[in-house]
Amino acid sequence: MNRFQKILIANRGEIAVRVMRTAKQMGYSTVAVYSDADVQAPHTLMADEAVHIGESAASKSYLVMDKIIEAAKSSGAGAIHPGYGFLSENAEFSQRCAQEGITFIGPSADAIKLMGSKRLSKLAMLEAGVPCIPGYQGADQDDQTLLKEAEAVGLPLMIKASAGGGGRGMRIVHELQDIQSGIDAARAEARSSFGSDELILERAVIEPRHIEIQVFGDEYGNVVHLGERDCSIQRRHQKVVEESPSPFVDEHLRQRMGAAAISAAQSCGYVGAGTVEFLVDANRDFFFLEMNTRLQVEHPVTELVTGLDLVEWQLQVADGDALPLNQDQISFDGHAIEVRLCAEDPRADFMPQTGEVAHWVWPSNRQLRTDSGIVQGQIISPYYDSMLAKVIGSGPDRKTAINALRSGLSELSLLGVHNNKHFLHNILEKSRFAEGQATTAFLAQEFSDAQYQIKEVAPESIAIAAALFYLDAKAQFKYPSAAWSVAEPLEYTFRLNLEGSEILGSAQPTVKLSAIGSNSFVAKIGEESIEFSASIMGVARKSNQVKVNIGKVAKTLNYAFSKCAEGYEQRLYLDDGNAHLSITDMTYQPAVSASSGGDAEVKAAMDGAIVDVKVKVGDTVERGDVIAVLEAMKMAHQLKAGVSGVVQDVFATVGQQVKTKQIIAVIKAPNEES
Repeated sequence: MNRFQKILIANRGEIAVRVMRTAKQMGYSTVAVYSDADVQAPHTLMADEAVHIGESAASKSYLVMDKIIEAAKSSGAGAIHPGYGFLSENAEFSQRCAQEGITFIGPSADAIKLMGSKRLSKLAMLEAGVPCIPGYQGADQDDQTLLKEAEAVGLPLMIKASAGGGGRGMRIVHELQDIQSGIDAARAEARSSFGSDELILERAVIEPRHIEIQVFGDEYGNVVHLGERDCSIQRRHQKVVEESPSPFVDEHLRQRMGAAAISAAQSCGYVGAGTVEFLVDANRDFFFLEMNTRLQVEHPVTELVTGLDLVEWQLQVADGDALPLNQDQISFDGHAIEVRLCAEDPRADFMPQTGEVAHWVWPSNRQLRTDSGIVQGQIISPYYDSMLAKVIGSGPDRKTAINALRSGLSELSLLGVHNNKHFLHNILEKSRFAEGQATTAFLAQEFSDAQYQIKEVAPESIAIAAALFYLDAKAQFKYPSAAWSVAEPLEYTFRLNLEGSEILGSAQPTVKLSAIGSNSFVAKIGEESIEFSASIMGVARKSNQVKVNIGKVAKTLNYAFSKCAEGYEQRLYLDDGNAHLSITDMTYQPAVSASSGGDAEVKAAMDGAIVDVKVKVGDTVERGDVIAVLEAMKMAHQLKAGVSGVVQDVFATVGQQVKTKQIIAVIKAPNEES
C-alpha cells in the first residue's frame, strides 16, 4: 500500500516544476505553495492544487514551517518534497514532518543535523575512514585554542563556518599575522548568516577540483553511487558550470571516490538522494568537503549520463520501496554539461536583477535540456534566488555536449532582465575549458575584473536599436513610409539612454538615422557612419527577431519592446550577440541641464529591502561612501554616493521595501561655480 497519494512541493521556481513533472507522471497528485509574489508563477499554475502561504519575503512564506505543515494538512498531502534551498536541509522541519505523520521526501533529521555541521560531519567521516583535509574540528572554540591549532595546521589556512555554506563565513589566510583577523571576520559572518559562530580550520587545498558523488540510500540499508559531477568552475564559491563525467577523473579514482561516498552515507544511515562533495588535488588525492542532504541543482547531468530519473527514485524510496538498481546494474553513457542561467548583470559585479521577462524562448533539440521556472511576462522579484533556469547540453562525448550547449545558448533568448547568458557562452569558448583543465581557480585566471565589467557597446548595435525604434514607430503609423511618401524627412534624430552601458564614452548617444528605403538605413553616431539594412521578421510587435545586414555579414538578433514605468515612450531590449542591452528612447523627453546645482540622487539599484541606513541629513560624505544597504535575492548591496557633498534628504528607513530607481537619499554637491 502506498504511504501517500498526494505530494506537496515546499518550493518554487524550476525545481518545483521539475518535481511536479515526475510526480504527475508517476500518478501522484501535486500541491503547490505560493507567496504573494508567485500567484501567477508556473509552479503555482502547474500543480493540481495550490495553497497561499503568505507574503513575498521567504522569511514570511517559504521558510515558515507552520505554514508549510498546515498547507499539507489542509490539502490532504501525505508527503512533502522540499526541493533544494529553503527548508530542504532543516533537521527541525524533517522532524516536524515525522511528528505530524507526513512523509518527508529526504533523509532523517539525525542525518541532516549531522551533515549540516562541518565540524561534526568531519569527525564522523574520520571515524568512517573517509579521507579528510588535515585540520582542527574540535569543540574548544576559544581564540587561543584556534590560534594554536591554526599554527599547527599550517599555511595556507582555510577558516570555515561549521554551519551553512555558499562561501559565507569562510576566509583563506596566507600570513601568520592575519590569522586572528581571519578568525574574527569568519566568526562575525558565520554568526550573522547561520546563527552560529562555530569554526573549523583546514589546510587550504590550492587550485583543486571540486568533484562530488551522487549517492542514494533506502531504508533497507542499500546504498549506491551514481557517478561523479565536476563542479570546479565557481564564482565566489557558487557553482556556475557542472558536468558528468569529470574530464579529470579516471576509472580508478571514480571507484575510490564512489566507495568513500558510500561509506559516508552508510555512516549516518542515509536514506534518499544525497551528494558527497570532495576536493581533489593535482595528484588525484581527494578529501571530504561536505555532504548535501538533498537533491542538487546539478542533478540533471547525472540523469542524462545514467538514463535515470532521480526524482522518481526519491519518490520510490520515500514510499518504502527498495532502490530500483544495485551498483552493478548502474551504467554510464555519454557526457552532459549544465550551466545556470541567472538574473544578474556581469557588467555590474554580477548584481542580481529584477524586472519583467519581455521575451523567453529556448531551443528544443535532442541534445539540449532546459529546466525552467519562468514564463514570458513574469515579474522577476527581489525576494528569491537569482537562478531562473538551467541549460544542459549532452551527447555521446564531451565535445558534442559542449557544442550542443554552445549552440543552445546562442539560440536561447531571455530579454527584459539582464542575465549571464553571454558570460556562460564565453566560458565554453575558453581553450582550458575545452581541454578539461578547469580548476576552482579557472574564472579568476581566465577572466579579469575588467573583462567582467566590460560595458562598451558596438556602434552597430546602437544603429540597429535606432532602426528598431524607427520601424516600430512606422508600423504604428507615427512615421510615413519611405516606399510611398516623398515627403518623408531624410533624417530622424534619436536620443537614446543605455542602461549599464556606453558607446564612444557616452551612455546617452544621439543617433541621426536616415531611412533610405523600407529597410535600408544610414546611421551617424558622432563621427561614425554605418550603412545597413534591418527588417523585422514577421509582423511588427508580433515578432521578436530582426534580420540585419551590415556589409556582407547577415545576422538575426532577438529584441523586445516594453513600456517604461518612468513614463518614457518605450524601452528596447536587444541581444546583440555579445550582451543584453536595455535602451530607452529619450527623444521626446526634456534634456536634463548639466548645470542644475550639482545635486546627486542615490537610487535603489533594484527592488529590495533597506537593511541599513548609514547617514542622516546634514552628514558630509565623500564619493563612494556607503549611504545605505539594500538586500535583494539573498544578497546585500551597498548603495554608494556618486558625488562628495552634504546629505540633503534621506527618504528610506530600515525595513522599508523599495523599488528599482527609487530615490534613497539626495546629496548636495558643492556648486561648481563657487
